[in-house]
Amino acid sequence: MLIRIARKDDLQRIVDIYNQSVAGAFMTADTRPWQLVQRQEWFDGHTHNDHPIFVAEIDGNITGWLTVSAYRPGRHALRFVKEVSYYIDHNYMGQGIGSALLAHAILEAPTLHIKNYIAIVLDQNTASIKLLEKFGFQLWGHLPGIADFDGIVCGHVYYGLSI
Repeated sequence: MLIRIARKDDLQRIVDIYNQSVAGAFMTADTRPWQLVQRQEWFDGHTHNDHPIFVAEIDGNITGWLTVSAYRPGRHALRFVKEVSYYIDHNYMGQGIGSALLAHAILEAPTLHIKNYIAIVLDQNTASIKLLEKFGFQLWGHLPGIADFDGIVCGHVYYGLSI
């Protein structure tokens, strides 16, 4: 497995993998699939120096990705805190791709001047919670019942890791 910085020609695959999570149960709070054209500005805003997007590649195929994003952009006191999000192609789940991506992001944190990572996940996403806990993330907050999927309600949990 190769983990590298995402390139522009990876964006369609990134969108495809994300849309699998939109279609899945309680993997993201989005309820509508991403469109490629809508994600171009988002992609361009993730520079490899500050807010990279890492992709996991196996035999030339992108199998998952992780993004490091600003947390509460513009609030200077929070400049060393970044949000980490990750998505794995459903055909490759359970093969250590999420672990490899998260380990890579943690390893890169000092280079990116990150002191804390935050991951915000739906409280029903037990697989993601287990992955975060495996890497030492701790529950830092819970917003109960704020996500509504056409009458099915769940909360958001904030997991954090001090680097």
